[in-house]
Amino acid sequence: MCARRGVGISVAGGLALGVAVAQAFEDSNVLRGAGMGRIDRQDTRGAEEQLDMFGAPPARSYEPDPESVRAELMEVLAKARAAPAQPWDPREASLYRTIFPQMANWLPDKEAERLRREFRKELDRLEVA
Repeated sequence: MCARRGVGISVAGGLALGVAVAQAFEDSNVLRGAGMGRIDRQDTRGAEEQLDMFGAPPARSYEPDPESVRAELMEVLAKARAAPAQPWDPREASLYRTIFPQMANWLPDKEAERLRREFRKELDRLEVA
């Protein structure tokens, strides 16, 4: 017998108590039912419902602002127009030759084609100079 504060618990009694606690724990999980999940497992359903409480987050747009694209293209074109000779080193010139037409794709079709044509004209002029 184990004595603790004057209360005696036998080994058999301790074992019976352990079995009773385990059974109560199992019963509580059964009572919670399939809809609630088990006590000993994290229930994430509540978190999902709470996230949806304010509606789905707005979808992120990765499209650039046409105004900022236009401003950048006009800056590059202005630099090319103002230069009497190639204003960029070969690496930069190759970069602008590649990205200028691609960036123009974010603008309306007619404007994009006009800017591409003007940029090609300036590149041709600078290559001759």
